[in-house]
Amino acid sequence: MISTLRHLIGWMICVFRSREDLLLENLALRQQLLALHNKRPRRRLATAHKLFWTTLRRVWSGWKQPLVLVTPKTVVAWHRAGFRLYWKWLSRTRRLGGRKRVSEEVRTLIFRMAAENPTWGAPRIHGELLKLGFHLSEPTVSRWLRRVPRTPDPAQRWLTFLKNHREAIAAMDFFTVPTITFGVLYCFFIIEHDRRRILGLNVTRNPNAAWIVQQIRQAWPYAPTHRFLLFDRDGKFGNDVVSAVKQMGSSPVRTAFRSPWQNGVAERWVGSCRRDLLDHVIVINERHLKRLMTEYVHYYHGDRTHLGLAKDTPVGRPAAQPSANGKIRSLPRLGGLHHRYAA
Repeated sequence: MISTLRHLIGWMICVFRSREDLLLENLALRQQLLALHNKRPRRRLATAHKLFWTTLRRVWSGWKQPLVLVTPKTVVAWHRAGFRLYWKWLSRTRRLGGRKRVSEEVRTLIFRMAAENPTWGAPRIHGELLKLGFHLSEPTVSRWLRRVPRTPDPAQRWLTFLKNHREAIAAMDFFTVPTITFGVLYCFFIIEHDRRRILGLNVTRNPNAAWIVQQIRQAWPYAPTHRFLLFDRDGKFGNDVVSAVKQMGSSPVRTAFRSPWQNGVAERWVGSCRRDLLDHVIVINERHLKRLMTEYVHYYHGDRTHLGLAKDTPVGRPAAQPSANGKIRSLPRLGGLHHRYAA
């Protein structure tokens, strides 16, 4: 404040001085400013100084002549920055017109529809939005769709395929079981996707293509085969197995390399076998394992409820009515590892 007052008094005094004195004083001041500018490092100017020079540029054509501390280009940059700040502040305080902003809710909904429906374009999504009561133009939807990644998750695409064709899909796979003598037994099974029923199951020490083909034929002795038979890229499923599957009227579908999740129904059944039975027993030989697995398949089909089947069993288990005496009977399964309860 004091510095500004001093400058104001100095300007008033300069009005009554002669022109020669003003010229000499300006020359002396410029010389001192040049010496000060060369001696000390440059400092950032305050906002008030920037406003002074931008205002002086508008009212005086010779504003470049006494300029020492900064270049004229810097003053022009200050003016343009102030122009941008002014219009930015004006657009925030009052919207005079322009395109209506798309709310975050609508943007999220557009992204969700595009992710859940990879084949939909702007017209289809725009139609759904209109039916939901959101009024915006189709070009606006198209503009926001450009920001959506158009490559859906491969897992989501595969899951959609399985859901749409589960009634026509069966899967087969192997899993190994160690014996008490440190041997290895191979358990082969075929499971349908619709009701998760086990169509075929057998145990062997030496699996080969001929043995696998025989198990496949026994799984569908009279009924027609499923349209698709899903299996992994195990070497045991060679060309002979693929040819036999085609001859039976089914289309073989191999999963990708190191992608067990693509055969998720079979993999989940293997996990259920291990958690429900195999993790709690020591297998003696092939005959022992075959008997255990046969009992487990009976328990799996008729007693065990499944989350994927709306808490039902593969063959259907009707809900029991409460008895008059209110007693609940416990029926042991798998040697007492599990139980079925009946009224």
